Amino acid sequence: MVSTETPVCNFNTPAINFVLKGTDNQWHSLESCKGKKGLLIMFICNHCPYVKAIIDRIIRDTQALKKTGINTVAIMSNNPDEYEADSFENMQKISAEMHFPFPYLIDETQAVAKAYGAVCTPDFFGYNANLELQYRGRLDASRKESAAIDVKRDLFDAMTQIAKTSKGPLVQIPSMGCSIKWH
Repeated sequence: MVSTETPVCNFNTPAINFVLKGTDNQWHSLESCKGKKGLLIMFICNHCPYVKAIIDRIIRDTQALKKTGINTVAIMSNNPDEYEADSFENMQKISAEMHFPFPYLIDETQAVAKAYGAVCTPDFFGYNANLELQYRGRLDASRKESAAIDVKRDLFDAMTQIAKTSKGPLVQIPSMGCSIKWH
């Protein structure tokens, strides 16, 4: 497992279209996922300790963001041959057990992760209503273990700001996680 940090946010980069199969066996696109005020696209997986440490907070924050007009979609781009936990069947199991309030999609060819420049899990891309990139940072101070419950909610605060102003914060702390497992 290689630990990797995300690059700095390249403001106003347009979101790239995708059509991927979800754990609900439906096909989801950029257009079908976006919310009235924006879209949070996150690259996650099942086995990563960084994701496991924050999955409850991801669920909490994405539920709250939905009320602001920000929708969320999660994409799993890892090669499941390296980690059986990341198989589509296990994605379906985790999504159901955790009651994900967002579509959980598989990027079997890894083309979407490559197009977005995703580097790790978790990797967060926050877009405004015009689907222009405004956030590429961390959820909060958590790493392989959850941070204190009262830490600053970087992602939530940034996406709430984007919902209100269409602009993300100028200062963003990179997300850190396991490198994507490429084919």
